[in-house]
Amino acid sequence: MRCRASYAGEMLLRVRKWVCAAGGKNGSLRGVPCPRFIREKDCFVSSELPAPPLSAFNGGPAREVLDWLYRFVAAIELSPSVAVHSQDRNGVVRFWNHACAELTGIPASDAIGEPFVKLVKHLGQQREFDATIAAVWRTGEAVKAREWHVELRDGRRLWLHSSHFPVPGEGRGDDSIRQVFCMEVDVTAHKELEASLRQAGQVFDHACDAILLLDREHRVLAANRAYTELTGYPAEEVVGVELPSLRLGVQDRAFYDRLRDRLDGHQHWEGELWSVHRDGNTIPVRAALSPIIDTGGAVSSYMVMLTDISERRRAVEQARHQAEHDPLTGLPNRILFMDRLEQAMAAITRRQRQFALMFIDLDHFKAINDSHGHEVGDAVLQEVAQRLRRCVRRVDTVSRLGGDEFVVLLADLGGVDQAAHVAATILQSVASPIDTPSGALSLSVSIGIALCPGDGEDDKTLLRHADVAMYHAKGSGRNAFHFFSQEMNSRVLERVAMEDRLRRALENTEFELEYQPEIEIGSGRTVGFEALLRWRDPERGLLKPEAFIGAAEESGLIVPIGLWVLREACQQGRRWHDAGLPVMVSVNLSNAQFSHGDLPGYVDEALAESGLAPEFLDLEITEQTIMNGNAAALEALRARGVKLTIDDFGTGVSSLSSLRRFPLSKLKIDRSFIDDIADEPEAAAMIPAIIALARSLKLRVIAEGVETAEQLRYLQQHGCDEYQGFYAGGSGAAPAPFTSLPP
Repeated sequence: MRCRASYAGEMLLRVRKWVCAAGGKNGSLRGVPCPRFIREKDCFVSSELPAPPLSAFNGGPAREVLDWLYRFVAAIELSPSVAVHSQDRNGVVRFWNHACAELTGIPASDAIGEPFVKLVKHLGQQREFDATIAAVWRTGEAVKAREWHVELRDGRRLWLHSSHFPVPGEGRGDDSIRQVFCMEVDVTAHKELEASLRQAGQVFDHACDAILLLDREHRVLAANRAYTELTGYPAEEVVGVELPSLRLGVQDRAFYDRLRDRLDGHQHWEGELWSVHRDGNTIPVRAALSPIIDTGGAVSSYMVMLTDISERRRAVEQARHQAEHDPLTGLPNRILFMDRLEQAMAAITRRQRQFALMFIDLDHFKAINDSHGHEVGDAVLQEVAQRLRRCVRRVDTVSRLGGDEFVVLLADLGGVDQAAHVAATILQSVASPIDTPSGALSLSVSIGIALCPGDGEDDKTLLRHADVAMYHAKGSGRNAFHFFSQEMNSRVLERVAMEDRLRRALENTEFELEYQPEIEIGSGRTVGFEALLRWRDPERGLLKPEAFIGAAEESGLIVPIGLWVLREACQQGRRWHDAGLPVMVSVNLSNAQFSHGDLPGYVDEALAESGLAPEFLDLEITEQTIMNGNAAALEALRARGVKLTIDDFGTGVSSLSSLRRFPLSKLKIDRSFIDDIADEPEAAAMIPAIIALARSLKLRVIAEGVETAEQLRYLQQHGCDEYQGFYAGGSGAAPAPFTSLPP
């Protein structure tokens, strides 16, 4: 554009010189007047082009030049896309073509003769524009084309690409330039497009959502800043990478193949995925993938938008939690409980397992609300909820249905006794006083239990049967639990009653010990006594361990009962020592006692209270207890000087390496092998092998259950060290075990 304008100026000046050289005075050709746009002070001021006066010329160079000049000026005047105007040294408009009039909305008649600054203002750059024009006048040289933001007379604002150049005159110095021409093109649409693209780029880069642009092969073309913030991967590391490699959480290639087919079909896809951050953490995102269609209707690229929905997911989870949980206790409400109940019922069909449903109601809770207020009542409900949680496993569900009613779902129930044990635990836990602002309050609950599938095959039936059983518990005096099945209820109640009687027996000192002597076979001397537990029940008389040890172990009462036995046996051993009988006292330990965290501490207390020396205490443990126990506890006991005997040897499963690893003192042959001496000689052959094993481990050997002289002779022949049993009371006699020894 600039070259074209400069060329036009030069040619106009050349034509004028040709005209003058042809002899025309004042620029005329032998009396033929020059056109107005040349004659009037060399100013191009034409808005209408008169017919060229070519008829005055018969031909030759003059006619040809004038014809060319006319056509050139007409092209400038009528150019539809290039606005051309000029101004003199005073800034007054001298030329204004048709395109200029169309662009500005100002006709040439209104523009010519007016100051240019009055017609067009350069926004924020007027001084710079004036300086540019002044430079053209001063240097006589064109300036570099550039873009100007202008405001027209009618208030419109445009962007113009302008080229300014001088048109030289005949004079010298300040008169060497006649006018400054300007050729301008409206680039407003281009600038708006640039601004739009720039704004789009800013939106792309500053968008809150992560955005990826993909080519037709699903390779990344660009990634915005939000994508880097979301995933930890900068744009330069993902550009060129295919979409399946971006770790959007879906690793199945088939998924991307289906997605590709959908997008290639001009279809939008949207869904939730788990994106993977650079540090390995997963992020829930909402992904939207859309094809970008060109003007020809073909897919040119794709856009992927990833929205971090972590907060929304948390909000949804919070709303769901509020909808499915009791606001007071935080327990699942009826809605969530019924859903889990349905799941449990579906599971039993697949896995052939049963579950228990407990309906729990607080006894006399209304009196607490009436007497102490609802604030205290709410505190009680919250505390009961916490205690119920602690009584069950994580796989179980505790729910508050409303008011003072709770339900418990015991999943994957191992047996009816397990449900009874949990119910008894709940009764005991709730019975502990609850601290409230009004003081300590005592509480009890009534529990009804229904089993699935035995007591119902749908949720409503199970709840109703559990509720009925709960009312039976209330009717029987409260603070109890009832099974819906009467037959089952009777059996379980018997076990619960046994546990209650055992607790009372421990509190009322109804237990007592009998002592069975341990005789050295070689000398016949009594070297020790084994403490045997008995329960003198006020209702049923003297009971042996077989009648109550199982219930004691299941209820956990075996631990306090065992500690009582340990203390009593140590005190009796001390009394024998004080009477001049330095014998060993043996105490049986159950697996629960041995697994207790502070068994060495309890042994220390029992020895300290009684004054018995540790070397006169023998603790008997079974093979299974040794295999399940820890060597540290055994080492601690042996370090104190306490003897350790492996009881009922031959009935359990133990390895020779385990026996060598533990610090044992003695091995006791189970009575079943002793019984075989007379009846099954071949089976009795195991006894010499056991004795030989004990000898290899440097252990003494004692046999229990010896009742005949024949059995004793057999043991003596094979080198057994000690024995105990009825025969120890006299030849051929079976006396009762000693309860005490004289001083």
